[in-house]
Amino acid sequence: MRSRSKPLLRDDQVAKSRPKRPRDPAQPNLPFDEMPSRIEPALALLKSKAPVGPDWALEVKFDGYRVSGHIEPSGVRILTRGGHDWTHRFPAIAASARKLGVGTAILDGEAVVLDNKGRSDFGALQRSLGGRGGKQASEEAVFFAFDLLYFDGHILTNTEMSVRRHLLADLLARSNGAVQLSEEVEGDGETLLQAACAHGLEGIIAKHRESKYRSGRTGDWLKIKCVRSESFVVIGYEQSSAARGGIGSLLLAARDGEGWKSVGSVGTGFKEADAFYLKQTLDRLKTKRPAVPIRGKNLVFAQPTLIAEINFRGWTDDGNLRHASYKGLREVQDNAAIFQIDSQKA
Repeated sequence: MRSRSKPLLRDDQVAKSRPKRPRDPAQPNLPFDEMPSRIEPALALLKSKAPVGPDWALEVKFDGYRVSGHIEPSGVRILTRGGHDWTHRFPAIAASARKLGVGTAILDGEAVVLDNKGRSDFGALQRSLGGRGGKQASEEAVFFAFDLLYFDGHILTNTEMSVRRHLLADLLARSNGAVQLSEEVEGDGETLLQAACAHGLEGIIAKHRESKYRSGRTGDWLKIKCVRSESFVVIGYEQSSAARGGIGSLLLAARDGEGWKSVGSVGTGFKEADAFYLKQTLDRLKTKRPAVPIRGKNLVFAQPTLIAEINFRGWTDDGNLRHASYKGLREVQDNAAIFQIDSQKA
């Protein structure tokens, strides 16, 4: 693990980007801020409709791993949402970040792998990393930066989002490698959402232009999805001699206070290789005491350890997922938020 960044205290200690124009001597020199070792990410609050009005900036929603890029004179670090150092897993992103020509910066964004139509593909990203628990490095991953939290010795979290975006766009204006700008999209939110859904995208993100960068789900950032996608724990599977891999469906649960509640099962979306891996892994996690009391034939129960990302269309009246489809397993390092029953089902 790399050491903490050194405090940036004196002008001669700070590595600064090459200025595009001479500094106006009438402007004061601002004191330098110590570079944070990590900033807890701002998260988007799920909404069913896009906000209306010019106060909201709109972007495409990506389907990958939330990461931050820390650029320092000593090198680059790529950190996951949970704070794990994945620089070695994303070498192309790290190499591209080193070429940005900036002394110090913290970029917030999403690491993705794009399909042949330019859409982010979560399954392809997982495969490029060697699957859950894999040790491969992804040369295909691209980092779409959508915020700038620290720049040239100054922390920007108390600066308005519109100003941060302007600085970020200027920084990435000539970047055409594995670090790219998440472009703001002009237009009406509902129209853009319909267009995103028609093109098979995840949805859109709306951010209040005057908001500061606040960690957690504050409502400053909103996500409006074409298809719901949430993380659930796998608590077992239904055996099937007909299905390739021996799994007919996965049994899923969400958090319910301090315990778990069944939200049904998912039987589509996983390939044969996925099914073989899931069965082997779940068989090692077998338990006679299910996390949630479930009745049925040919059921194998497992400890609630694996976290699966699931697409679904909504909820049934009895609290189960409707039209569920398996997307893949979440890494522990990705700090996936397991769905809470008392959270919104909008």
